[in-house]
Amino acid sequence: MIKGLNFLSTLTELMVNRESAGGLCVACLSTNAFNGLCLPCHADLPTNRWHCQSCALPLPYAATGLVCGDCLASPPPFSRTLIPWRYQFPVDGMITRYKYNGQRKFARPLVAGLGQYLSKNLEQKDAIVPDLLIPAPMHHQRRRKRGFNQAQDIAEQLGRQLGIPVASGLVRRKRKVRAQRELNREERLTNLNGVFRIIGTVPERVAIVDDVVTTGATARVLGKALREAGALDIQVWALARTPG
Repeated sequence: MIKGLNFLSTLTELMVNRESAGGLCVACLSTNAFNGLCLPCHADLPTNRWHCQSCALPLPYAATGLVCGDCLASPPPFSRTLIPWRYQFPVDGMITRYKYNGQRKFARPLVAGLGQYLSKNLEQKDAIVPDLLIPAPMHHQRRRKRGFNQAQDIAEQLGRQLGIPVASGLVRRKRKVRAQRELNREERLTNLNGVFRIIGTVPERVAIVDDVVTTGATARVLGKALREAGALDIQVWALARTPG
């Protein structure tokens, strides 16, 4: 079972990140792992079972077609949001290690699971398959500091799994903004106002790809820009959704 994810030793971190440790579970170091997690640890991942049908906000109970208050009061520019997990232990720690420490092995099981989740959803009768995946863009200064754009990394892996092309350069940030994690929802929307620039042709059906959806501000602002550029159906795909 998953224990002490945040207290792995330096030796353990080296073990799970080296090539020879490809079969180890990134959480408990079991040798019986598939895509980076053993079955018990995979079962411990917090699934986003009950959620808003529009923005995937986790909800405390199940109800078919339920939409949260925010989406009712201010309908988002995207049609649906597909997110398999809630952003809490151990998913939060796995994404943090991937995003801020560049430890891609912690993202591997999450991205593989997201791909399976999307495949199942896209096989449904009324599903709309995107023509293009658009990673949430990162300002070049922040990307240079971090070393990679995790949204682009996830989108490229999903593109290979699902056979959907990825347009990493279709949307760019005009300027660097304050880190979104420091702001509330309204501040995030203001912070991102006019920040995205579309520099190519946008197809009718697209999916925005990101690692975590927190308030949905980035998806709303980016979705609005894509809709104004010609997109008719916009989806949001991500690894995890925060509870609120």
